[in-house]
Amino acid sequence: MFFHIVLERNMQLHPRFFGRNLRENLVSKLMKDVEGTCSGRHGFVVAITGIESVGKGLIRDGTGFVTFPVKYQCVVFRPFKGEILEAVVTLVNKMGFFAEAGPVQIFVSKHLIPDDMEFQAGDMPNYTTSDGSVKIQKECEVRLKIIGTRVDATEIFCVGTIKDDFLGVINDPAAA
Repeated sequence: MFFHIVLERNMQLHPRFFGRNLRENLVSKLMKDVEGTCSGRHGFVVAITGIESVGKGLIRDGTGFVTFPVKYQCVVFRPFKGEILEAVVTLVNKMGFFAEAGPVQIFVSKHLIPDDMEFQAGDMPNYTTSDGSVKIQKECEVRLKIIGTRVDATEIFCVGTIKDDFLGVINDPAAA
């Protein structure tokens, strides 16, 4: 799920960036350092939408660097248990498959795939229904439900299922 929140960060800036466009340099460094990162507490920072305030800088002894407290608004993505997501399958093996929904990697075990689907090994491993009408393979899109999350300091891991109503393959590029 996406949230719009306010975060704070202390930014260190080298003296060569001081001058008329100090604020622009600070904002561009903030975007470069923060966008695309993950904090276990808030989730993945998708984009910075605005700067609320830039505090007074504090000169670091001996280095000349200045530390500025910056308060900024950003959009974060954090998956929750029970959430339905659409994801792209990245890897299929006999244990299940991995899929990605944006920056989040989700594992779906073979026990959480419908019973009528069997693993097919070969050059393009996949899970196929007995009548061959539905096939889960690399690059196909699936709708899945998050049944568990594990949060580390810099990553979020999820376990999902497609063994429920209205879940499963929603787009298979190989079939087109």
